[in-house]
Amino acid sequence: MGKIFLTWALSLATLLLYAQSDSISSARPPKNPLIIELEMENGGILAAKDIRRTTFESAYYNGINLKVGWKIQKSDDVYFTLYNNPIYGIGFYSSTFNTDIIGSPYAIYGFMQSPFGNLKKKYWSFDYRIGLGISGNFKPYDPETNPLNVVIGAKNNVFIDLGIRSQYKISPNWRVGLGLAYHHFSNGALRLPNKGVNLVPITASVTYQPNGHSILPDRSNITPYPDKILYHINYGIGWKQLDKDKDERFLKTTLGAYASKHVSHKWRVGAGVDLFYSDSGNYDEIAGDDSGKLSAKLSGGPSFYLVHVLTRRLVLNGNIGYYIHKRSFNGEINHIFLRAGARYYVYKDFNAGISIKAHKGKADFIEWTVGYTFNRD
Repeated sequence: MGKIFLTWALSLATLLLYAQSDSISSARPPKNPLIIELEMENGGILAAKDIRRTTFESAYYNGINLKVGWKIQKSDDVYFTLYNNPIYGIGFYSSTFNTDIIGSPYAIYGFMQSPFGNLKKKYWSFDYRIGLGISGNFKPYDPETNPLNVVIGAKNNVFIDLGIRSQYKISPNWRVGLGLAYHHFSNGALRLPNKGVNLVPITASVTYQPNGHSILPDRSNITPYPDKILYHINYGIGWKQLDKDKDERFLKTTLGAYASKHVSHKWRVGAGVDLFYSDSGNYDEIAGDDSGKLSAKLSGGPSFYLVHVLTRRLVLNGNIGYYIHKRSFNGEINHIFLRAGARYYVYKDFNAGISIKAHKGKADFIEWTVGYTFNRD
């Protein structure tokens, strides 16, 4: 499983790097300067009181990130201009909780880092970042050897990284920064327990840009965003463990159909329907007398659809839905279901990606998705 996750992480990072150069005009060689950052972070463990007394007793978090990226200054993709010549790259993360209960996780991830605010300031600048990857080296729950870890049941987990910071330029090549980050680790209930690890550390960074020259984004050629309706068909597949004391995992699938429309260049909103299939509804010990019935395996309902467009090919997707029909024994513990993920258009209107479906703050399962969009430019 670890090799599969690592392969996926490397593939995602490659896609992110490809996204930043895919639309670059071949007529004019790009001048996208290299950026190298080292970031230290500590503190900020988020956990309920009972978990603090068990899993995180005497724990203290420290982490370090090494990020290598390129500032996108020349491209015919308008989104690089809209995001103020962002940085795309690969990050390498390592951490410790100073306790043997959690382990010392590391991660590899792709990221996008976008400046905001007044870009003409000489010394001060502000940016935010979005990162997604895979982590390893957790010390998972084990009823005999590690019973106090009640938050993570797998060595390898999805890594979600968000951050915001302020930077001060001390020379054309060097900047120092201070900010706040959010990290989330989860395996989407592929292996229980999966309460997840959530961190909000304070960060301090040093940034080196060998070519200290940066240009301001040219917004003179930005055209209006499309006014037409897009239609989406998506299919997802994953697996879910229902009982932490039983290793058995059950197939789950998703079929979604949505319509969406741009409300700005960066955002699309819409609505649709999600239909879910849970193989666990076939088993007597789970579904009881309803075992094998179609109503025990199917669930679904309408959902609000939200898309954050990063480039012409790369988007972040989200849903808030409501079950018209659900089954608690399949792990559908609340009438509201949520989804957050990323998709990349690999060929024309075909996309592929990964999402986490959840009920409130509890993951349901990880969806590996493929999809098609109609009426897309």
